[in-house]
Amino acid sequence: MLILARNELYRLFLSPLAWVILALSQLILAYSFLTDIDYFIQIQAKISAIPGAPGVTELIAMPLLSNTATLLLLLTPLITMRLIAEDRRNDSLPLLLSAPLSTQQIILGKYLGTLGFFIILLVLISAMPLSLALGSELDFRLFLSGIIGLTLLVATFIAIGLYLSCLTKQPAIAAISTFSFLFLLWIIDWAGDTQIAAESSGLFNWLSMLRHFEPLLQGDVNSSDIAYFFIIIAAFLALAIRKLDSERLS
Repeated sequence: MLILARNELYRLFLSPLAWVILALSQLILAYSFLTDIDYFIQIQAKISAIPGAPGVTELIAMPLLSNTATLLLLLTPLITMRLIAEDRRNDSLPLLLSAPLSTQQIILGKYLGTLGFFIILLVLISAMPLSLALGSELDFRLFLSGIIGLTLLVATFIAIGLYLSCLTKQPAIAAISTFSFLFLLWIIDWAGDTQIAAESSGLFNWLSMLRHFEPLLQGDVNSSDIAYFFIIIAAFLALAIRKLDSERLS
């Protein structure tokens, strides 16, 4: 499984798409980061006299992590679309399924390899707000909570994208369906705010990723929010394993 994960990560870095995503994300987020620093410098004199005023963590670091979450919503489908769909399109999936690996090892290997790529991306992004600690006081507890939230969020994105990639042989269709499903889970709580039945609104609020991610971004680490991400990850990995199992048996 770990060998497959390493090979999947290696294959990602052989693709120009992975390098473009790394470069593009750094460029966009660096611009956002520098813009927030410029804004903070402009208002620093005004807020310095306010007791309990927000510092660099609240005004620079956390907005960067929030922007990262939105960017990952757009970028993750471009990576996950190739996980199984490309193997099926290239007719290499039967060869993979005939390997001396269980279906669980195949799915987890591809999942961990892709997760490793995004962890590298998050490490590069984290270097920007961590640089603030050289000249100011950074709230590491709040920052760590945001990083945990981002890691759980992208891990959930990958699990969903991996399953949807199992359903088609066209990577483009997998990317579009993944983004559509992720976006639906991102905004589904909007329906919960309308005059729909009360029991439905509670379900919509629970399903919303944003409802579980925002508390972590504010430093509020709840076991219910963490459990939500693990439940979604486990559910979609199980669905992907079952899908490949049915193909293997057939």
